[in-house]
Amino acid sequence: MSGALIVIDMQNDFCPGGALAVAGGDEILAPINALMAQYDTVVLTQDWHPADHTSFADNHPGAAPFSSVDMAYGPQVLWPRHCVIGSPGAAFHPDLDLDRADMIIRKGFRAGIDSYSAFFENDHVTPTGLAGYLRERGIGRLDFVGLAHDFCVGWSAIDAAKLGFTATVIESATRAIDLDGSRERARLNMRDAGVILE
Repeated sequence: MSGALIVIDMQNDFCPGGALAVAGGDEILAPINALMAQYDTVVLTQDWHPADHTSFADNHPGAAPFSSVDMAYGPQVLWPRHCVIGSPGAAFHPDLDLDRADMIIRKGFRAGIDSYSAFFENDHVTPTGLAGYLRERGIGRLDFVGLAHDFCVGWSAIDAAKLGFTATVIESATRAIDLDGSRERARLNMRDAGVILE
């Protein structure tokens, strides 16, 4: 069973100075680049939102960033505007080694639904196609790194485990937003789903 490294959302807007910066997000670039050399397959994900995306707080008059609303698919955190398609903030961090990427999965490009996971939109039904790509290549073990530990990394790893992959999060190569204790909740949810934390 061969393995793949799944690098989640190492984009300018999630690194210090970005619109939705994760503290220390740029500190994990060198470790991630070093890890890439140990895998035959490397997949990058890229948050990729239209300007009218419903997850942006400023598209909800009077709503504060980091508040929550109910969408048809469940609760949705309203984020500061980030990773708008084609913007500098949506670009990968310049220090990320893009040459090692076998595939780039873009997510969150449907205006009416957010997408934390590399595998599904937040309705948990609409697939990105990543699972089929990995299965067709005979890949069963997935190691996750990147941003943010408690949202896109966590949701991706949990979905991978639910889909039957062996899923591991390399925590030293992640950083968390930690919104009201979301990092510890994510760790519990990952363990409950069978995700390995190392």
